[in-house]
Amino acid sequence: MTSTTGATGTTGTACPYCGWPDRAEPFQVVSRHATAAGSTVWTRCGCGSLQVRAVDARGTRVMSRSRPAEVPAADGR
Repeated sequence: MTSTTGATGTTGTACPYCGWPDRAEPFQVVSRHATAAGSTVWTRCGCGSLQVRAVDARGTRVMSRSRPAEVPAADGR
């Protein structure tokens, strides 16, 4: 479940943090923007990772993703 980011997007097939398949429906669509070639969709994975997806004639590709947001411990640390 590794993923690398490059000019053509990620080569992994799942979120490296939780294993959710990249081709599955995203947990949450944050925003969607039209482009000349299709659209850019910002999504959030179930683990909290923010992703940028390019949607065009070639299909949907995860172009970039963040690490999941760190959740503070119950004791505040």
